[in-house]
Amino acid sequence: MGEGEEVVEESPVGATASSATKSPSRPRLSVLPLIALIFYDVSGGPFGVEDSVRAGGGPLLALLGFIVLPIFWSLPEALITAELAASFPENGGYVIWVSSAFGPFWGFQEGFWKWASGTLDNALYPVLFLDYISHSLSFFVRFFSLVFLTAALTYLNYRGLHLVGMSAIALTAFSLSPFIAMTFLAIPRIRPNRWIKFDRKRLDLRAYFNSMFWNLNYWDKASTLAGEVDDPGRSFPKAIFGAVILVVLSYAVPLLAGTGVLDEAKTGEWTDGYFAQVGLEIGGRWLQLWIQAAAAMSNMGLFEAEMSSDSFQLLGMSEMGMLPAIFAKRSKYGTPTYSILLSATGVIILSCMSFQEIIEFLNFLYALGMLLEFAAFIKLRIKKPDLYRPYKIPVNTIGAVIICIPPTVLLVVVMCLASTRTFVVTGCVMIFGFLLYFVIEKLKETKWVEFMSTSSEKVEIDEEAYVGLLLEGSSIRKEEVLQEENESSGEGITKIE
Repeated sequence: MGEGEEVVEESPVGATASSATKSPSRPRLSVLPLIALIFYDVSGGPFGVEDSVRAGGGPLLALLGFIVLPIFWSLPEALITAELAASFPENGGYVIWVSSAFGPFWGFQEGFWKWASGTLDNALYPVLFLDYISHSLSFFVRFFSLVFLTAALTYLNYRGLHLVGMSAIALTAFSLSPFIAMTFLAIPRIRPNRWIKFDRKRLDLRAYFNSMFWNLNYWDKASTLAGEVDDPGRSFPKAIFGAVILVVLSYAVPLLAGTGVLDEAKTGEWTDGYFAQVGLEIGGRWLQLWIQAAAAMSNMGLFEAEMSSDSFQLLGMSEMGMLPAIFAKRSKYGTPTYSILLSATGVIILSCMSFQEIIEFLNFLYALGMLLEFAAFIKLRIKKPDLYRPYKIPVNTIGAVIICIPPTVLLVVVMCLASTRTFVVTGCVMIFGFLLYFVIEKLKETKWVEFMSTSSEKVEIDEEAYVGLLLEGSSIRKEEVLQEENESSGEGITKIE
């Protein structure tokens, strides 16, 4: 490498928190910012859940869905994410899990599907932000506003993950605050009998399940930036469970308040953005404006969380040798510059699609990735029972299989309800991912593009070395604690003497 060239730090896959890619001077994410980022990866507040009331034929299925489905879908995914993210505390998250279980080919497919799904998801938020501000913008004004907004939000990601985490905390508080006020104002007017209303003629299963699935997925997203978290073995389980409670309450409580006050005859009016109208009827114009402002700001938080996860996933894949080394290059703020630019470009291109198209496509791709993750979780329990797991779900292998059954059934249902167009488009995406893997392998052989793994052999995860590094790190920490205790004891003896 010649003089003046930028040096890309390289670390072995599966290294511990003290690996070379982690500068000690860079701020780490603690539990509270991590909870906020997971909250925005999954939810961002009750914005977007309104359609579940209309598609479900009334409040009953919507309320049951957001109370029951978290038990059978969100909790299993959250538990599995907590175990695997704590066991593999590196950037790349689920790409590393699947690679460890099934090899680099399927790890690459997992990363490609999840990145495509995440970029589709992120294409929604600048559009929704502009929708809350104005519906009357011309095409050119709207397009340039979309590009400007995407660039501005991308710059915030470029400035540092710690800044994004702290912003997410503030946005969480602001996004949920109008619904706290709305709930207190609604209590005297709630009629519980309205919660059990159901009109089968209005039931739209495809729209209902897509709405539910979209509002309760992406629990695993934050695992892609596990390498940026302070003490991930302890922080991730705490943050995941904290986020589960926050997300469920942020959905169920506003729905209970709104559907308990409004007449069931208005069920068909519950579409995206309807909570602003609910606020108008419960509290007046001031509450409606507050909810609209919170919704717009929530979309900013959703964009920031998704962009962070997507870009650090690309960084992790680059460090594993799955992508060119340029995607592992960091800015002076510690953020992956080119990974952020690629994700932002994808967002701008995909934002021309309709809301429903994006939802259905991203749900299908996400479902494919989750099936691989569940299989990897079970495979690692069998293949590596002695893998160091700072947090482990307290079940044996059979219990691990049972945990995966309910969410797998839901994934299959969502995929079966997809349209023919979605099957065709997703099939093309899968074929492209297969071909792209072999193109990248060819580029490694020709050495036309620089990769962090310079050998022509396929990238493999050395789990034994990984476990050894973890155990070595644990031993060093234990020795440091004992040494500190001995020094303290020695000082005490000296004082007594």
